[in-house]
Amino acid sequence: MIGRRMDTSTKRSAPVVDASKGALLVLFLVTVIDMIGFGIVIPFLTYLVEDLTPANQEANIGIWVGVLMTSYSAAQFLFSPFWGSLSDRIGRRPVLMVGLVGNTVFFTMFGLANTLVLALLARFLAGVFNGNLAVARAYIGDVSTPQQLATRMGLIGAAFGLGFTFGPFIGGELSDPASRWAWFEGTIFDTNPYLLPCAVASLLSVLSLLVAIRNLPESLPPEFRNKNEQKSWAAGMVGTLKSTGSMLRSGNVSVVIWVSMLFIFGFTIMHAVFILYTQMSPSDGGLSFSEAENGRVFAMIGITGILTQGFLIGPLSRRFGTRRLIPMAILVTGVGLVLIPYTQFEQRWIHILIAGGLISIGNGLFQPSSSSFLTRIAKAEGYELGVVMGAQESVGALARIMGPLTGGFVWVFTDAREWPFDYHTAFHLCGLLMICAALLSLRLPPLPGDSDSNQQQNLAESE
Repeated sequence: MIGRRMDTSTKRSAPVVDASKGALLVLFLVTVIDMIGFGIVIPFLTYLVEDLTPANQEANIGIWVGVLMTSYSAAQFLFSPFWGSLSDRIGRRPVLMVGLVGNTVFFTMFGLANTLVLALLARFLAGVFNGNLAVARAYIGDVSTPQQLATRMGLIGAAFGLGFTFGPFIGGELSDPASRWAWFEGTIFDTNPYLLPCAVASLLSVLSLLVAIRNLPESLPPEFRNKNEQKSWAAGMVGTLKSTGSMLRSGNVSVVIWVSMLFIFGFTIMHAVFILYTQMSPSDGGLSFSEAENGRVFAMIGITGILTQGFLIGPLSRRFGTRRLIPMAILVTGVGLVLIPYTQFEQRWIHILIAGGLISIGNGLFQPSSSSFLTRIAKAEGYELGVVMGAQESVGALARIMGPLTGGFVWVFTDAREWPFDYHTAFHLCGLLMICAALLSLRLPPLPGDSDSNQQQNLAESE
């Protein structure tokens, strides 16, 4: 069966060399910059599209927002296998360096884009060169003992949270600086109002590159590199799709992966339509938010998510068990998503913070819970963990591609209509997908050692 454990006793394993703090810092920065690159455009993307859309094509703004949002994730999905395979052949260090150079170039290119096509090209290429996150994980695997691995992989998780928090905040606070600070008037940042946040992201990438040159040694010795002929990109993608398809038909493992896919699909629809809603005028039902205000909302969501994973998930997992916490987290997220377009302008900050808080708490509980459950069920049923996690990552990437595209198209075809098929519709769709995910999660089996499993065992013994 594809994905089952195989005997690897005859294979050589590379000696583990402990990484320096400098090397771990580089990997942390690579991950943070990856998430900053994803999130930095969220607060201002709708405004940029409005500025670049020709006068007779305003009706397509929602579609362009969805396409630009999707292009980054699509490029990562398509090119992550390429970067991973290349790093197996030439080493991790040069691939990570190339990614940082690409970030520097294409972040700036996006800020300078003066047409939608050029913006799309820059965004896609930024995603191509930010497709090396798998290489950072492979580096950690190279330099970590089994005892160190969980903690160091947790470093990647923390970097995800920080990047998604600071990316939208930087993008919002530094957009259109000439309208806020006099010393930017008449400069290139006046004619290119979204260049400054992109330039800051490029600067962070340059600083990370300098740290990497000094502190990032190669983790994969030449004798342990893959000397076989490299597969073509098409062959690699076919292999990835076959492996993913196998996992989607693999009993309890497939249930977890499908639940994650539905959750991410619903969650990322919001990425495309949130700003389309908040930038609308109050007379049309919107909030008239600026780029900076949108960035602060997403920063709040990120911070609340970090606090949730730091302080809530442990006690709640012990109290309810991972299996029961998953549908609870999904429903909390869904309620927050549905509430967004019902925000009243007079109490907009109170309402949007309540909705955003529910979203961030639900997401902060779901992501680690679902990953933990998948890991445990895969081990319990004898699957190769790498294959299972790769399938989950592929399905998640596809959901992140479909979500913004779906949100953009739904918005274009419904936002000017009458309730309930108006600007509320996309958010209702988010809620519907969350309900489907929650119902499907009820099929998850109890796990040995989980609190709900223990409670069932105690009940059986008492009878």
